[in-house]
Parts: sequence; structure tokens; C-alpha cells
Amino acid sequence: MTENIEVFTQSSIRITDGNRRIYIDPFQMRETPKDADFILITHDHYDHFSPEDIEKVSNEKSVLVVPAKMLPQAEKVSSTVGEIHSVMSGEHYGIGGLEFDTVAAYNNLKPFHPKSAGWVGYILQIDGQRIYIAGDTDMNRDNRDVKCDIALVPIGGTYTMDAKKAAEFINTICPSVAIPTHYGSIVGKKEDADVFAAGVKAPVRTEIKMLY
Repeated sequence: MTENIEVFTQSSIRITDGNRRIYIDPFQMRETPKDADFILITHDHYDHFSPEDIEKVSNEKSVLVVPAKMLPQAEKVSSTVGEIHSVMSGEHYGIGGLEFDTVAAYNNLKPFHPKSAGWVGYILQIDGQRIYIAGDTDMNRDNRDVKCDIALVPIGGTYTMDAKKAAEFINTICPSVAIPTHYGSIVGKKEDADVFAAGVKAPVRTEIKMLY
């Protein structure tokens, strides 16, 4: 069910859909595959919007998707991708054959990810499944009713939900599979994944997929 999903450092994700490669927030990539069909960015913090890593995965046909307020920043990498598209939260999009919804991503009380910034998570429709990449967020009134089969959620705390709060979020939206992200490097310990898994209730299955 999740064999096509890879998690790298922080919230760097690659999803393979047939011959298509979809990257979300590539960061500190150890290889230079230049095979991206799509690159989706959740927000503009350096560990999510990394021009250096976008260049590692992109080619002249790559489609870059960013929140609307990031369009000026996206111009930094315009020479390394084929197209740039902007999105708003709470909408459905079909771009280049990729169908997805956007979900607002923000903190409730912390100042790091304000709702006014317009940052997003993505729900990708791939191979009959809805795959939710939450971005940097807390559980909030915009995402607590998300319907998905697979959810990738941040657990590192400080800037996002911690492992226990992330488990509560998963127990609320109840996907089939939960995959933790955003821990083990800049924030959060690798052991946080175990805390998260212990807090997730059946029938949800937790998979720890971070490769490095």
C-alpha cells in the first residue's frame, strides 16, 4: 500500500506513481536524480523550500507547485523547472494529469506557521488512494476533517505537533496508514517515531519510513 512512498530528511518525500516521480519539499537530498515530474512545496521555510535540492531533482519538464504567496520566491528556481503553478488552500486542482486537493497548514498558537501565510498541505489522488502530506501544521479546524487513506504528518514538536499531538490528530482523521515526518534532524529525536506509533490507535497502522 505504501511501497511507492519514500521519506528522506525532515519532510522530504518522494512518491512514485507508475513512471511519474512526485517530490514534496525535497531537502538535503543525497543524490541528484533529476527525475521529478512534479515538485510540490508546502511553504517557504528553508527546510521545505530548498532551491539547491529542487535543482537536484528537477529537469526541464518538471512542474513546480507552490502556495500563491511564494510565487516571487519560486522565480529563484524558474530556470531549473519547466512550469510553475501556484495554489490556494481549500481547493481542488488538476495539473499536468495530477489530481490533488490543498489543505490549510498552520499553527494554532505558535507563531511559526500563521494561517495568514496561506501555506498548504496536499492530498494527492494516486492509484485510487488519497495520500495526505500535512506540511508543517497543528491539528486545526481546516484539517481535522481530512479524508485520506494514507497520512504523512509532522511529529517533531517545536514548530509543529509533537509525537503525542500528532497521534491524536491521526486518531481523529483515522487513515488506514500513518507515516511520521519532520523529526530526527532539525527538530525531534528519532525515538519520537516510536512515541507516535505507540499513541496511534487501531485500526490505523503506523509505518516508519524515514530512510535518512
